[in-house]
Amino acid sequence: MLAFEEALKVVLDSAQPLGCERVGLGLAGNRILAEDVTSDTDMPPFDKATVDGYACRREDLANQLTVIETIQAGILPIKVIGHNQCAKIMTGAAVPRGANCVIMVERTLNVDENVIRFIGEETDDNIYHKGEDIKAGEVVLYKGSRIRPQHIAALASVGNVQPLVAKRPSVAVIATGDELVEPALRPGPSQIRNSNSIQLAAQIEDVGGVVQDYGLVQDIPACIDSVFRTAAEENDVVIISGGVSVGDFDLVREVLKQNNVKLLFENIAVKPGKPTVFGLSEKSYCFGLPGNPVSTFVVFELLVKPFLYKLMGHNYSPVSIQMPLGESITRENADRQSWIPVTITDRGTLKPVEYHGSAHIIALCNADGLISIGVGVAKIEKGTMVRVRLI
Repeated sequence: MLAFEEALKVVLDSAQPLGCERVGLGLAGNRILAEDVTSDTDMPPFDKATVDGYACRREDLANQLTVIETIQAGILPIKVIGHNQCAKIMTGAAVPRGANCVIMVERTLNVDENVIRFIGEETDDNIYHKGEDIKAGEVVLYKGSRIRPQHIAALASVGNVQPLVAKRPSVAVIATGDELVEPALRPGPSQIRNSNSIQLAAQIEDVGGVVQDYGLVQDIPACIDSVFRTAAEENDVVIISGGVSVGDFDLVREVLKQNNVKLLFENIAVKPGKPTVFGLSEKSYCFGLPGNPVSTFVVFELLVKPFLYKLMGHNYSPVSIQMPLGESITRENADRQSWIPVTITDRGTLKPVEYHGSAHIIALCNADGLISIGVGVAKIEKGTMVRVRLI
């Protein structure tokens, strides 16, 4: 069996970029930037007021100030502020030349129609200076960044309305098993609903991939072979759930080999998820995932997700936090790295959720994350600080 860290290195080293394309800002969400984005202007592009008030010279604050102009946002100042002068100014408006501070309107007193006096003891400048955030030509967003809503705002701010992004991987999903029926149907004796395909589709779309669902395939070599050939021809990545163990009807490995898929590993030292397969063909990457839904979910999170991101040029790092364990965890078999679903308690500790094994998908619905128990570790004591991988 291959250790998890080694398996992750194998899949990431195998991932080659898929190319790039330009898209409009409305389609850029959740995409991966394929080039650095620089600012075409200073931000802010001019000195601007951060409060409603009066722009003046700090050295004149003790004197009465004559109002010589009113400046609203979007209108350039006309006059220069001189000795004992000020301009009434609105938040976001350009600060006139000669002024080096803006006093808040709440800290002024109207002495006459066009004369005011500062009644505070001191004041901040209340000026957002030109280029304070970023200078023209500086990098705003870096290649490989995942575009979130705040990134779209930054792109709009620098006029990049057609960002260059990585192409989205096309990912085929195939579920094998004579026992499977579609979710809309009521299972008969010895049957179960297929939850893997819809789960994988949701995980793939969350990463930014394009899903192609090839439906259910019977445990018949010719059937698996036919669907796999089509999927491998039409997609960048093929994910097959089920049929990867060592039972009489676990046929996926042999079908892959017969289609000249070079298998780089066939087992990983992870629980759940031991019978995981990864290989390469001339036209696509191939994953064989265990049929139990928790195994499928966990292996996707651990291996497939960072792999798909790597295809798009993004170095994925899962969100994790360190917290104390609220109760001890023990296990009988410590020959593999285990991933245990946990919840965060009101006391700020981690508690394992009720978990019956790799078929217990409902357990994940009650979990905030997964914690890892390393090879050779049979027990983690209560109070131990552990890292939880949020899901």
